Amino acid sequence: MASSGVNVLRYSALIAGVSYGLYHQSTLNAQSHKAQVDREYQRQASLITQAKAEFKKKNMPPESVTKGGEVISDPSDPKFDLEGYLTALMGEKAK
Repeated sequence: MASSGVNVLRYSALIAGVSYGLYHQSTLNAQSHKAQVDREYQRQASLITQAKAEFKKKNMPPESVTKGGEVISDPSDPKFDLEGYLTALMGEKAK
């Protein structure tokens, strides 16, 4: 039979191993949860960016936009829209 000192050492090692395993598992779970939250945040940010772009396209006056989607910036053009030009200019500065 093993001496009591050896048994204390065995159980101490067992308890230390189980404690470390629980700690390590909790850190892995925390990292996984943080990564999942970050992915969800990035997905929502991209959806918001898409929605803003679609809203901008939808609400831009059609006569002030060329076929390529560019805003007419020539004031002598008969289709020039000052409000649309300033809105586009403010949108570029906001980026």
